[in-house]
Amino acid sequence: MFKIVGGATPGILRGVVALLCLSVVALAQAVDMTPIRASEHVWYVAGKPGMASAANEGFMSNAGFVITADGVVVFDALGTPVLGARLIEEIRKLTDQPIRKVIVSHFHADHYYGLQAFQDEGVEIWAHELGRVVLDSELAQERLAQRRADLFPFVDEETRLVPADRWLDGDTSFALGGLNFRVLHVGPAHSPEDLALEVVEDRVLFAGDMLFRGRIPFVGSADTAQWLVALDALITLAPEMLIPGHGPASTDPLADLTMTRDYLRFLREAMGDAVAELKSFDEAYDDTDWGHWARMPAFREANRLNAYNVFLQMEEAALQ
Repeated sequence: MFKIVGGATPGILRGVVALLCLSVVALAQAVDMTPIRASEHVWYVAGKPGMASAANEGFMSNAGFVITADGVVVFDALGTPVLGARLIEEIRKLTDQPIRKVIVSHFHADHYYGLQAFQDEGVEIWAHELGRVVLDSELAQERLAQRRADLFPFVDEETRLVPADRWLDGDTSFALGGLNFRVLHVGPAHSPEDLALEVVEDRVLFAGDMLFRGRIPFVGSADTAQWLVALDALITLAPEMLIPGHGPASTDPLADLTMTRDYLRFLREAMGDAVAELKSFDEAYDDTDWGHWARMPAFREANRLNAYNVFLQMEEAALQ
C-alpha cells in the first residue's frame, strides 16, 4: 500500500497507518450515499454517472437492500471495500436488524469489491457458480491491479477478491421476515453468472446490469442473443419497480427493458447484415444509421465498442 524508508519506529509507522485509514474514511464520508426508498421494504443507493475513477471513489453502480422483520437482504456490494463498509453504515442507520445475506448480481469489479466489508462482518454471500471462473482468472487479477492503480486509496494492496459462501446452480427461492424472495439466474447475458432478485410482495426486481437505465448499455463480451432472451423473461415478470445496476430506479420497467432490448436487437441486425455482406467493421459502423440512439447518454463512450463486440459475435456465428 505504501513504503516507509529510513529509520521509522513502530510508533511512527502505526501513526502513519492510522492517519491514512482516517483519511480514507473521511473521504468515503464525502460520498453522497443516501439510501432511496423504492417500496415498503426496499431501498437502494445510486452510483454516480460515468466510469469508475478516484474522482467518484469508484461509486458508479447501484446496490440495494431489503429490510424485513427478521433481517436484511443486500443485493450487490459496490465497487470498493470502503464503499461496502459505507453501505453497511447506511443500512444500520435505518434498522437494527442483522444483515443476513448479500447476493451478487455478477462479478464485475464495480459490483463486488465491496464484499470484503460484508465478509468481515460475517455476512453470508450468495452468487452463481459460474462466478468461480471469474475469480480464478488472470483477467480478475489484472483488473484488481488496474483498480489498485486507478482507485487508490479506496482499492489498495489490502483489497482482496471475495468468493461466495454459497454458490447457486440456478434459480432458488427463500423467505425471510414475512417476505418471499426469488433469485433468478438470467445469464448468460451481460455476464455468464447474472443473477436478478425479485422481492415478491413488494413487486420489486433488482436487475443488476441486465438494464442500464436511460443510457446505452455496456455490452463487453456479453452474450447478446441470450441477453435478449433474458430481457423477454424479465418483461414477463411485470414488476412495478425495477432497480438497475446503473441509473435511477424505473417505475416503468416495461419501457426501460424494451429500450435495452430494442437497442441490442438493432446492434445484432445491423452488424449481422454487414457480416453477411462481407463488410469490414469500419464499413459496417459508418454505413449504419445510428440516429435513433445517438442522443442517448453514453452513446459516444460505449456504442462503437458495443458494435465491434457484436460484429465479432456475428462473424463467429456466421462461421459455425
